[in-house]
Amino acid sequence: MDTVDLYELSELDFNELENKITENPNLITTKDVHHRLLLHWCALKGRERAVEYLLSRNCPVDSVDETNNTPLILASLKGSLQVVEILIKAGANVNKKNDQGHSSLQYACSKGWSDVVKCLLEQNADVNVKDERGDTPLHRLASMGRTEILRLYLTNAVKPILDCPNREGNTPLHYACEDDESACALLLIEHGASPLVLNKEEKTPLDLCKPALRRVIKEKCGIE
Repeated sequence: MDTVDLYELSELDFNELENKITENPNLITTKDVHHRLLLHWCALKGRERAVEYLLSRNCPVDSVDETNNTPLILASLKGSLQVVEILIKAGANVNKKNDQGHSSLQYACSKGWSDVVKCLLEQNADVNVKDERGDTPLHRLASMGRTEILRLYLTNAVKPILDCPNREGNTPLHYACEDDESACALLLIEHGASPLVLNKEEKTPLDLCKPALRRVIKEKCGIE
């Protein structure tokens, strides 16, 4: 079974898909050249009923593809809340990471899927998980201006580490300031992030600000 076959199979009408699997139950555990199951493709495409059916036929919920993506990671990437909920109910590990160190929560934050982020946080997803660059979900939110999700993140029961540095020593506030994401920068500061942390280039978030944001931060923090 090649990649195209499984991909196309995942797009069939549910009744037709069910008939195909009834005729050949091995389709449930067959992997394509990218080591993906039919479950991966259905999760990626938001096929709720198909995902439920495959799981009811004992398809492994945390199976990984060639880059260690689980069905939950793919569903989170695409923002398929109902599929995310189905997979979690079936026991999916919310903290699995792929080869780049990306978790379901990191993808949901990066893409701006607020409902998926909320769901994952409620399931105790690791708020400080780091990818291969050392970035946390907070870095993603800050750099991309996801203000509303950032607010949700900062008021979560488990608090993220605000000044967590990545491999370059950059905190989420460094990112927000460098990208001139003023609302995110001020929200981080409101919750206690420091504008004076040095990165490996000996730059603080303040050093990376445009003049207007620098003035506001200095005033807010009482910095001369």
